[in-house]
Amino acid sequence: MTNPEENKARFVEIYNANITRKGADKLLTYLLSENSDFFTAPASTKYHSAYEGGLCEHSLNVYDCLKDYLERARVKDVYGMDYPDESIAIVALLHDICKVNLYRVSTRNKKNDVTGQWEKVPYYEYHDTLPYGHGEKSVYIVSSYMRLTREEAMAIRWHMGFSGEENVNTIGQALGMYPLAVATHIADMEATFYIEGEENN
Repeated sequence: MTNPEENKARFVEIYNANITRKGADKLLTYLLSENSDFFTAPASTKYHSAYEGGLCEHSLNVYDCLKDYLERARVKDVYGMDYPDESIAIVALLHDICKVNLYRVSTRNKKNDVTGQWEKVPYYEYHDTLPYGHGEKSVYIVSSYMRLTREEAMAIRWHMGFSGEENVNTIGQALGMYPLAVATHIADMEATFYIEGEENN
């Protein structure tokens, strides 16, 4: 876990340096506003990056993983994947924007293993006020501020890959048609399981 304020500053720096299309400034203003908890929210309730600032940190991890993946010689020369820096930043930094204002802090009773006493402990609970799905909700939110290319929209929509709840035939078709979706999914899984260590949370 790194410093939330440093992550916030890095996110804004990468965003401003790469995402310049019409409406991008308004989306960033929203993310920075008091109406959004993007920079303080966790990435999940109890799995990967389930702590304050985890969502921003996870988004940066996915950005780093996606950049690294797309720099591989095989990916560029054999698979022919070549995407603008703006597209890479958009799909990586905003793939989980659907989690803004999704989790809230509550408390529950937990037995202290040392004292044997029950204690109130904080935890994140799921509180969805816009039940529009996962990847499709992120596409919906981003698209309300700026236009996405079809490849960008598909990469965000299908970044969960086969770990999502959709029909596997649809997922397979989408991943086959849109290579950036495959790359984003790989980056998301690398960040989740190897950098953030979902199985250890």
